[in-house]
Parts: sequence; C-alpha cells; structure tokens
Amino acid sequence: MEALPNLPVTEVLPALADALVDTAAAVLVAPPGAGKTTLVPLFLLEKITAPETRIILVEPRRLAARAAARHMAEILGEEVGETVGWRMRLDTKISYKTRIEVVTEGVFTRMILADPELSGIGCVIFDEFHERSLDGDFGLALALDVQGALREDLKLLVMSATLDGARVANLLGNAPVIESVGRAFSVDIRYREHPGTERIEDAVAAAVQEALASETGSILAFLPGQREIERVAERLEGRMPDDVVLAPLFGAMDGAAQDRAVRPASVGARKVVLATSIAETSLTIEGVRVVVDSGLARRPRYEPATGLSRLETVRVSKAAADQRAGRAGRTESGVAIRLWRAEQTAALEGYDPPEILGTDLAGLVLDCAAWGVADPLELAFLDPPPASALAEAKKLLAALGALDEDGRLTKTGEAMRGLPLPPRLARMVSAAPRKGRMTAARLAVLLTERGLGGNDADLSERLRRFAHEKGPRAKGADSLARRIAETATGTDMVDEDASDEPGALLALAYPDRVAVRRGAPGSYVLANGRGGQLDPIDALSRHRALVVAELQGAAGAGRILSAAPLSEDALAALFAARGSTEDILVFEREARAVRARRVERLDRIVLSETPLPHPSGPDATAALMEGLKSLPFHALGIGKESERLLRRLRFLARADPDGWPDLSDTALHNSLEAWLAPFVPGATQLADIKKGQLREALIGLVPLHLQSRLDELAPSQFDAPTGNRHPIRYDEDAPVLAIRVQELFGLTHHPAIAEGRLPLTIELLSPAHRPIQITRDLPGFWAGSWSDVRADLRGRYPKHEWPKNPANASPTARAKRRSG
Repeated sequence: MEALPNLPVTEVLPALADALVDTAAAVLVAPPGAGKTTLVPLFLLEKITAPETRIILVEPRRLAARAAARHMAEILGEEVGETVGWRMRLDTKISYKTRIEVVTEGVFTRMILADPELSGIGCVIFDEFHERSLDGDFGLALALDVQGALREDLKLLVMSATLDGARVANLLGNAPVIESVGRAFSVDIRYREHPGTERIEDAVAAAVQEALASETGSILAFLPGQREIERVAERLEGRMPDDVVLAPLFGAMDGAAQDRAVRPASVGARKVVLATSIAETSLTIEGVRVVVDSGLARRPRYEPATGLSRLETVRVSKAAADQRAGRAGRTESGVAIRLWRAEQTAALEGYDPPEILGTDLAGLVLDCAAWGVADPLELAFLDPPPASALAEAKKLLAALGALDEDGRLTKTGEAMRGLPLPPRLARMVSAAPRKGRMTAARLAVLLTERGLGGNDADLSERLRRFAHEKGPRAKGADSLARRIAETATGTDMVDEDASDEPGALLALAYPDRVAVRRGAPGSYVLANGRGGQLDPIDALSRHRALVVAELQGAAGAGRILSAAPLSEDALAALFAARGSTEDILVFEREARAVRARRVERLDRIVLSETPLPHPSGPDATAALMEGLKSLPFHALGIGKESERLLRRLRFLARADPDGWPDLSDTALHNSLEAWLAPFVPGATQLADIKKGQLREALIGLVPLHLQSRLDELAPSQFDAPTGNRHPIRYDEDAPVLAIRVQELFGLTHHPAIAEGRLPLTIELLSPAHRPIQITRDLPGFWAGSWSDVRADLRGRYPKHEWPKNPANASPTARAKRRSG
C-alpha cells in the first residue's frame, strides 16, 4: 500500500492499532478534518486483520458512505469496487477483491442478523457514532453480543468527532480511548439575528446574498428540510451572479444528484449548497468557506400513544451548531453566519438526543425476536430504549401477527423479517394477494425512498408516476421492489380474493389509519380516533375514505402528508372483516333525552348511524343518568321545595359531617345513577322526572334514623307567638328567620333550633317588611336598642302599637284597632 496522506489522525494510528491488537475494542475521538474516516480503515487493514478478512466501515448516511469509499479508492489509486467498495440500499459496488466495505447502518444491521458470526469480517468500525441513530445503536449492541458469545477475535472500533468517549468506552468493556487533534482552519463566527416575523427562508436567502457580495468561496447553507430548501432556491433563482451554481442537497435526492452537489465548483465558479443536516459530518465540500446556519433541524418524534411519528422543527444542539460551523474551516479559513443572537447559543442543548429515546421501536423489537431476545433490554445499549415505546412496539407487532403471546417470532413475523422493510410495510407485502404483491412492494419502496414518484400526497398518483420514471434511482428502486415481491412469501393472513388497489394494500400496513371523511372538506377521522386534515383543494380530499401513511402535527387534526384512496368496495370489505354493529343509547343534550341508534363502526370510525324505536328499560334510564351528568346540576330543575330541603340537609352536614351525608351539587351530580335512578324507573328524558320524585330521592339519601330528626334539628318553619308560621332560611352558615318585629312581642327568650342549642339569626322587619335590625339576642334587643328603634317606628308607622316594654306586650300582626 502506498504511503497514506499526512493528516492529524496519522499520529495516533500506531497507538490505535496497538490498542486493537491488545484489546477487543477501542474508541477514537477525533474532530472533523482529522482524516479518521478514510485513513483509519486503510491503516488497520494491514495492521490488525488477516489477508482473508475484511473491515466493515459503518456510516450513518449513504452520502457519507459513498464519499468515504471514493476517497479511500482514490488514495489507493483504484476504482470503487476493488479494495474498497460500498454496500447500501439500492446500490452495491463490491467484488471478490474488496476488503473494506463501507456500509450504511441499516445494511450492517441486516448483515449481522443474517450472519451472526460475521464470517470473514475481522473488524467493524462505527463512524460518526455521535449521530446516535437507532440503527447505529442497535448495530453496536448486536456486534457486542456477537463478540461476547461467538467471536472473541472480532475487533470493534467506535469513532466520533463529538462524543463522550469515556461513556462509550465503558459500554465496550473499559476499552482504551485514543484522542486525535484535528486540522481545522480558523472560523469567524458571526451572528445575524432574524426577527420572529421573518420567515427562515427569507433570512437564509438574505444572508446568502450578503455573503456572496462580501465573501469569497462557496457557501453551504443549513436548513431544516426539503421544503425550506426549495423555497430558498426559489428566492435566490435569478438573483445571484452568473458564476454561482445553486445546488440543493437532501436525503430524498438520488445518489447522483447528491454527488453533484458535493463536487467542487468548476474553475472560476462558486457554489451555493442548500443542505439539511445531511451535510453536518463525514463530508467535505471542496471550496466551501462560508456557512449560513438557520439553527434549525427536523427531527422525528414518536408518540407511543398514537403510534405515529411526527417531524418537529427544533433548535439544533450546540454540538451540531459547532459541526456546521466547522464545515467552513475544512480547507481554509472561513466564516460561519448564525441566524440567531450570540447569547442564545448558551441555551442550546449540548447534544442531539439519541434516536432510540424518541422513535418507533417496532423494527428493533422484531429484529431482537429474530435474534432470540424477547426483551431488547437484555442487549447492551448506550441508552436503553424506553419501556413505554417497547410496550407499544410489542403491541403493534402482536396486532400485525408478527409476535406470539410470549414475544416470540411467528411464521408471519419470519415472513416479515425476510423483507428489507419496516415491520408495517413488510406486513403489507407479505399479506398482499399475489396479484397485488408487486404493487405492494412498489408502494413500500415509495414510502421508504423519499422523492420517488414526486411529492404528491396521493400515493396512487405517485405510484403511477414512479412506473414511468427512467432515471437510475427509479430503476434501482423498481429493481428492489421486484426483489422484494419475489422474496415475499405468503402467510396465513393472505386473502387471495382481497383487493389489490393501493388503498386496500396500504390498509394491511396501517389498519389503524383507515380514515373516513367527516365535517368540513378535507377533514378525516382515523380508525385510531385521531383527526387528519387535507387541503380542501387537493384532489385526494374528494374521496370519502383514505388510508393514511404519513401524518404530521397535532393528534386532533394532523396534516396528512401521504395517503391512498380507498374505494367503497374495499371499505366494505374492511368492515366485513374488522367492523362491528352495535345498538347504542345516545343522550341528546338539546332534547334532554335518550335516543337509540344502530351504529356501524370500523374501530373508532362511525360509518353509519340508523335511528331505532324509542328506547326503554333500565339501560335507557342509566343512559339518561349518564347524559344528565353532561349538563350543569341546576338543569335538573329540582324545584323550590327540594331546594329548601337540600339547604336544610347541607346545613346539618356542615354542622355534623360524620353523621349527615354529603349532598353538595358535586356529590349529587356525580352519583345520579345511585340516588335518582331507583326513583324514576322507565325515565328516558328529563321531562319524565317529576319534582316530587326528585324530593323523594333526596330524602332517600338520608338514613332512616336521621330522617325522623330532620324537623327536630332543622325545622323548615318557625311558629310565631301570633300563630303564624314563617320559613327558616338555611342558605347561610347560620339559619335565618325573617319576621315582623310585632309578631315577637311577649317573647322573652331567643328562638333557637337543634334542640335549643343554636340561636336563629333573626331579621326583624317593619310592618312594610323592611329590615330594621338583625339580632341573635332578642331579650337583649328588647332591653337595649328597642327604645331607639321604637321612636323611629312610631314616626313611620303611627297606626301600629309600639309598646315601651315589648317583652310584656301581646304579639300582633295587625295595626291598631279602629275606634268606635
């Protein structure tokens, strides 16, 4: 082998080789530009591996894998496919000569699951491990399991630019940590805050134009996703100098287009590369000396409760921001323009969260079952997967028929695992009828390879376009679909008479996302109870039923990103297989009544409702009670008599809560079925409940031994000395008696209740029933302030008797007797 280029990592290569000779694993921490991705595999090839063994270099992204393989091949003076080759989905370049295989993380996972001994492989290198993808974490966990049980001679190396090396070393059994310095030129960090009212696309476009005018060299601009890249490109088109080439770079592009984006600009020209986070690591774009960073990234977030992953636009981590800025200093001094305030950098998270903590784990659980591990937590993960997400994954796989009750792989699960697809899509292909298997395979490839067939939300339309695409990526995808269809084996779940339309096939993968139109145009409800929304002008929204593959946003009304229409016949077939018909009782709030309906459902979708005859019986009464709970308690209209009764009982409960029941509005409202239903048999509407029944039901809540004491302890009325009866109010903490003062003449003791223990609060009234005094000591009032009150009353009511000593006077409710 010719001499390797002299890069910073060269200094530590001998120490790294010695470490791997003496131990089974090592960790290399080297910053961007150190040369670790290309030089380490080439150096270790001759130092630690036998001539008949290979090295696997695992890369997180296809773009990085191709770039690394090409660079190593150039160093050797060879073409890719000789000593160095690559292996990735839709693209493989290896030969019998190949000794270094650069593979993507997903491909490595499938390699090790297919061949647990990793036959012929001497060393596995995990590059850019700090990206912490699920496949990367799982691949390392499997490799550690193989090393511990089957291949003690297997060497493992974990490499990263920004990584807690000690933590990874501990996972690898206290492996040695080798650190290398980097070779990066100085980068001038500048901040250009954009106001919150300015779209990020406008801010990036403006920053790019300013940099083109003031700086030399090519520009790399980081944006969160494809949509933002396309909008920035629209803003820049026709507004840049003629010598500037605009180059988008995102994951949905085919490999050739990605490679064109990273190639150096032609002599005398500059490039503006608009990229997602795909360009953060393992990649040098020649000529770039200016980075414009939006500070945003798009990250999937899985919600176990809904079974959906949604893309969130989030702030980048500090480590990612540093990686992005470092792209400007790979080949010369550069400039990094950050579109936020300098002080906001300190508030950024240190690192991006590991994908394993926030993604769908169904594929992981299925692969673990194939590995013979029912519980993934038995494997060595740097960060263990969350128990809730594991439980949801097992639930989904059981629903798909992939796992049995003990978590073991079923025949259906084995058929699904035989396909290079996520579990849901693998189930779709393996359960598709023969006539629809190729369509199912093409649909699966469309959903896993972004950009094929365009970006239309209608997957049927994208399938049609895909069939007519002639580019290399489309041909490779179609070839993959054919291999998948040919590999797929039928299972017991296959219904050969089932529809082969795309929507019906997609329902095999997403039975919980069958959607039926509801309410406003473009609004749908899914079988899992969630809401989905299409633009009303989208042609797809004309269909009554859809099957949703991708949904983004809030669970109540997520935006449908891709779906396939479902014909009425296919919907009827789904209902025949999975639907249910139920006679239900519904409380109609407006009518205050229970109505009977026959409802046809597909999971949580109501397909139809048919009115039934007027309901009756205990179930209808129970439904009425439950429905009345949806109304405020006062809607019962219990009447004045029952209201007064309640106030007396609540007064006694306040005075003696251990003896008297809680009859508050809340307590009564929450227990209608217990206290009211037995007194209104056959009631199906509020109008059926009479006020007398309500009073009887309330009295029934009082124990019998207390009912007899109710009038004794809390009488409803006071018998005045005149013989008149006056109501006692119990709406205050202390009961109140409102009475004309004359009717109490001659009374020498204060009126009381509760066997004389509780004095009434007396509102003394004038002959016109206006308050003149409030007292809880009537004898004291007679002896005290009565004289002043008497003087006022004599002037205002001269026709009435106002004795000086009312305690010795006769009570009266009348004025003076007229003379003669």
